[in-house]
Amino acid sequence: MEASPTKSPLRLPAMANCIRITIFTLFVLPLVARAGESPLYETEIRPIFKAACFHCHGEEEEIEGNLDLRLRRSTVQGGDSGPAIVVDDPDSSLLLERIVSGEMPPGKSKLTPAEIELIRAWIRAGAKTAEPEDASASAFSLAERNFWSLQPIQNPAVPNVADSSRVRTPIDAFVLSRLETEKLNFAPDANRRTLIRRLSFDLIGLPPTPEEVKSFLADEKPDAYERLVDRLLESPHYGERWGRHWLDVAGYADSEGFNEADTERPSGFRYRDYVIRSFNADKPFDLFIQEQLAGDEMVTGPLKNLSPESVEKLTATGFLRMAPDGTAAGGAMVNLARNQVVSETLKIVSTSLLGLTVGCAECHHHRYDPILQTDYYSLRAIFEPALNWKKWRVPAARKISLYTDEDRTLAAKIEAEAKVIDAERAALAKVFIDQTLDSQLLKLEGAVREPLKIAYKTAGSERTDEQKALLDKYPKILKISDGSLYLYDREIRTDAAKIKAEHKTKEKEFVEQAFTAALADLSKEEQAAVRSAHATAAAKRTVEQKTLLEAHADKLVTAATLEKFNAASAEELKQLKQSEKDLLATLKADRLKAIQEKATKIRETKPHEGFLRALTEVAGQVPETFLFNRGDFEQPKQKLVPAGLSVLDSQELVSIPENNPELPTTGRRLAFAKRLTDARHPLTARVLVNRFWLNHFRRGIVETPGDFGYLGARPSHPELLDWLANEFMSNGWKLKQLHKLMVTSTTYRQSSKRSPEQDEIDPDNHLYGHMSIQRIDAETLRDTVLAISGKLNRKLYGEPVSVTKDSIGRIIIGKDNLDGERKPLAAIDMKGEQFRRSIYIQVRRSRPLGVLATFDMPVMEPNCTSRNSSTVTPQALMLMNSEFSSEYAGVFAQRVYELTKDDPQKQCQHAWELAFGEEATAKQIENSVAYINQQKQHYEKFPQPKSKQTPDQLALKSFCQALISSNAFLYVD
Repeated sequence: MEASPTKSPLRLPAMANCIRITIFTLFVLPLVARAGESPLYETEIRPIFKAACFHCHGEEEEIEGNLDLRLRRSTVQGGDSGPAIVVDDPDSSLLLERIVSGEMPPGKSKLTPAEIELIRAWIRAGAKTAEPEDASASAFSLAERNFWSLQPIQNPAVPNVADSSRVRTPIDAFVLSRLETEKLNFAPDANRRTLIRRLSFDLIGLPPTPEEVKSFLADEKPDAYERLVDRLLESPHYGERWGRHWLDVAGYADSEGFNEADTERPSGFRYRDYVIRSFNADKPFDLFIQEQLAGDEMVTGPLKNLSPESVEKLTATGFLRMAPDGTAAGGAMVNLARNQVVSETLKIVSTSLLGLTVGCAECHHHRYDPILQTDYYSLRAIFEPALNWKKWRVPAARKISLYTDEDRTLAAKIEAEAKVIDAERAALAKVFIDQTLDSQLLKLEGAVREPLKIAYKTAGSERTDEQKALLDKYPKILKISDGSLYLYDREIRTDAAKIKAEHKTKEKEFVEQAFTAALADLSKEEQAAVRSAHATAAAKRTVEQKTLLEAHADKLVTAATLEKFNAASAEELKQLKQSEKDLLATLKADRLKAIQEKATKIRETKPHEGFLRALTEVAGQVPETFLFNRGDFEQPKQKLVPAGLSVLDSQELVSIPENNPELPTTGRRLAFAKRLTDARHPLTARVLVNRFWLNHFRRGIVETPGDFGYLGARPSHPELLDWLANEFMSNGWKLKQLHKLMVTSTTYRQSSKRSPEQDEIDPDNHLYGHMSIQRIDAETLRDTVLAISGKLNRKLYGEPVSVTKDSIGRIIIGKDNLDGERKPLAAIDMKGEQFRRSIYIQVRRSRPLGVLATFDMPVMEPNCTSRNSSTVTPQALMLMNSEFSSEYAGVFAQRVYELTKDDPQKQCQHAWELAFGEEATAKQIENSVAYINQQKQHYEKFPQPKSKQTPDQLALKSFCQALISSNAFLYVD
């Protein structure tokens, strides 16, 4: 949810209890079922105590009743009331008695009967531990220290399989090995049409064109598929597709969120472009991470006259500026808002790179994972020199200018030129004001003219009461100013309009008089004929009329020839025209406006001053970080130094200094980034390759990509996950190479054909015995509709395409154009920007684009580690009834119509190929043509009054809309 200024940082115990019960049911009860084994403290009992009891009995400095349940021996020892348990005798154990009575834990959250029975069984069996207890290691149990995701990444051997013919890459050996244990095998390979469509959507997020499909089908070389992979990976659209995946976990948005104002972020788009460029360049992912966490600490010298390399590194730190930020609003809750930014930033960092819900340790030790509350604030200490909540910098104060000294020199020169024009305008405005003053005074009685003039010329602060009263009596004089000259120009325009009207009337009169005189020597019949021919438009005159006019050309009078027939009348008209011109020349506001526009045009030639939304530290400001009691920043406790997760301390990772003397910054974030990208770190590479796998195979090896902790899912193929992590790191953290390894595997190239055997053993396809079909995501849906309609604007990078509300409140692409009552006016021309890819559409947290929101585009609160893919009624309604669907179905149909004209069979075939990437069968063509004919008859019987299209075109549009509403369009096989 979007952060609220009034939101309490305290966690909800009821929700925590629900989660505790769920996790107990999923993971603890199965352990109880181990036949013949006694429950162990570390694996079965401690998780219960940790979730329900540690908050009072172990985590706080003051331990309730001096009863510490974090160790078996301290539990036996007990507290103020004596021993908590009596080994081998649950009925005499005070702890169990109070739990059974409901006295403990306090509040509404109670242990379940199954949990109580497990504790009873543990005590009865001797209250055993898995290992001898070490008081110095009391923070974490053996089970916690040995948790799978916290172990060093292994380098498992590629397994041998029975059916080696299906193994294309080592990935296949790992997957097939698991399948074979269940007596299963891979599904058959998908056909080429399926593969190119699947691969195109996966790698660039766009459908293949019919020409690309035909070319691939015709390529008989054995490496045709591999070369297709290479081509798509080199496409500039690859970075757009895979950059979007990363922008999800980064929480990218073009607005601040936090409150209803949802202020725009004018320069946030530069981070989005940095991400796309990095993916296209195949930047090593360890460097990609380091730049985002500490790009500013890689830049030397002052942040001015920046090189392209420095700009890139600073732009990368926009990753740490993506969290909702309402601190610019100020107000009584400003400190809460500041700390909320820090908290949300840590959530983004931890879920995207560590795959752990570190934020759950903000108020207390993590209930399920070995993350101490001190760990949370030690991590916070890494970022506080840049996110110093006590010396906070609002977003506007953090901007970094991209101007160079050369830019500033040129801008100053241009500004000096513009100021010369400004001075010219100011001088002329003074003259105009004096002229207007004099002309208005002439309209008043003589006695007040001079006193009024003196009063007007006197500075407001120096006017006497009599002068003020006099000016109040004559407000028209008082209001004369530079900005009000247009009001006085109205009088001039009125007088000019009168002269123009007089000119028009007299011109008509003089021409008629001269024409009558010129025709006087002709008969009445001839006069009438000449007049009729003359009045007829030249293009419509008959041959006889043209001949008649040529014969009497010397008698034809017009405004242009009047002078030849009556010089005096022509001169009078000329003088009237000149009078109007002279009068309009005295207009003052327009002349001043023209001069102002000249100055504006000069200023427009200045180099554009762009800004970066970056994260930096202020030299010399190194704040102290304190643990907040229960997450309340108003209750600071002990001081903490920067550090990583203490459960990983034994793994000899990069240490984090308080202050690196070799850097102008503290160096904390840079050291943290290097720690994360250390090959010995157990989480980062695993988390990354799991996310890459997820975006190719529809689900992760770990199905909770943002949570590799106790509440998260366990890996379906742990050896494969580690092998991929090793492969990724050993090959320089290069993603494109890993892509190719994945998509050239048999695992990826399978068809989606299911088998009864697999459906019985593995109905959800956790073993990857076939390729799971997937609905295309929101952005891909919109981009595909634009692509097949021929409208897609493939321009890369740049400022976001704005969104606005239409007259009924829907969010559409467009610029705000509102009247005084905030009601939409006419739409502003978007000049083709409305057809750009969805990644470039402005991401407003409070204004998600309607078509994208309907198809599950996430709202960044603060980020998204895994997208939902729902199937709900509004999606069908949007495709059937929305303006978006109707408009682009029409454009799609027009494209097909122009290429195939009046051949319904060809129309259906071409539309089918564009929409689905495959040829329609004869039966499908037959049914499609029948549908179009049926629709045509409908539109002939019921014409569409506002449509300019023929029944043929409307019928084809209906067919095209049916195609883009179909499952074959929405799902990738």
